[in-house]
Amino acid sequence: MSSETPWNTDKWFVSPWNYLPEATEGFQFADQIQVHDLTLRDGEQQAGFCFRSDEKIRIAGRLAELGVHRIEAGTPAVSKDDERAVREIARLNLGPKIFALARCRVEDVKQVVDCGCDGAIVEIPCSEHMLEYAYGWSLERAIEMSVNATRFAKEQGLYVVFFPIDSTRTEINWYLDLIEHVASYGGMDALALVDTTGTLAPHAVPYMVKKTRQRLPGVPLECHFHNDFGLGAANTLAGLAAGAEVAHLTVTGIGERGGSAPLEDVAIGLLTMYGVDLGIKYEQLTALSQLIRELSPLEIPNNRQIVGDDLFDMESGIITDWWQNCRHDHPLEVFPFHWDLVGQKPPRVVLGKKSGRASIALRLEEMGVEATPEQMVDMMWRVKDKSIEKKGLLTDEEFQEIVRSVLE
Repeated sequence: MSSETPWNTDKWFVSPWNYLPEATEGFQFADQIQVHDLTLRDGEQQAGFCFRSDEKIRIAGRLAELGVHRIEAGTPAVSKDDERAVREIARLNLGPKIFALARCRVEDVKQVVDCGCDGAIVEIPCSEHMLEYAYGWSLERAIEMSVNATRFAKEQGLYVVFFPIDSTRTEINWYLDLIEHVASYGGMDALALVDTTGTLAPHAVPYMVKKTRQRLPGVPLECHFHNDFGLGAANTLAGLAAGAEVAHLTVTGIGERGGSAPLEDVAIGLLTMYGVDLGIKYEQLTALSQLIRELSPLEIPNNRQIVGDDLFDMESGIITDWWQNCRHDHPLEVFPFHWDLVGQKPPRVVLGKKSGRASIALRLEEMGVEATPEQMVDMMWRVKDKSIEKKGLLTDEEFQEIVRSVLE
């Protein structure tokens, strides 16, 4: 990364405004931000998803190759297959620290310990309304269970992340009183800032971090923001900029309802717009997303940011004009980041209703075919007509037929 122009390197070109002192004032990024990958647990909770134990082990290996710092391998209490997967992933010693989820019950924590994990995410409902309506519990019962489970986990040598469900829809002092009590009487190495329903707005995230820091100075904070309103990545970036140390992420944002904060979006956003390098192998992001799609029902838009299959395709005539002029020396005039950065395939000119003269010229160049300007214009209009007729892009064979017809 260029220290003089961190917004413009050989791999990305983003807005220089991102780096202005007036824009970055108040940032408190941790010296080392860790990725806590949730794909195998929170990600798998997406309706209809089912990773078998061998698939979980395969995904965990790829996550380790990518360079994530922590893997939440599953919930041993869910099934025997899940327990086997967590146990084997922990046994393989892949590099990242291995965590598992435990409900706020000592017996759940025992299963995490028996699996050989490094840490436990110990969850409990936090909001008064959820305790009453979803669980039928009193606050006293929730606190007692939290203290007992986290203390037991700590006594067993686990790294304990306390995970208060639905924190962001409760009154702030109620929330702070609960976690302070658990920190004082239970065992808490870190606290997850949990936006279970994705209902926190980015401007409120620094407030949450600040208020929690005031009550629990010195306790590491971890961002766990769901994506129900499409704000999971933005909220995670805001939390990290406010000083949180860990980001809870899933590959391509899979997870309950609208999913979790997407690993790709947060990682590339940090790198290009904030100058924060997570130290992962960014070039593996696309292949990892493709693996998740292979092993699950996940479907994504073909132009999905970072990892979409056709993200670097160009049909529009004006964009293709840009590409024709810039492709050799200035490709980042057309795209905000280089395809190699995330392991994408190179840009491709496709042909359809919106194609222009440059589109035809570039495709003919690829074919090694010469044509007069008049012939290329004829081809362009035939391409447009064919695209409207079929309501889509032309295949290579269809364009080749047009070329033959015009040249003959």
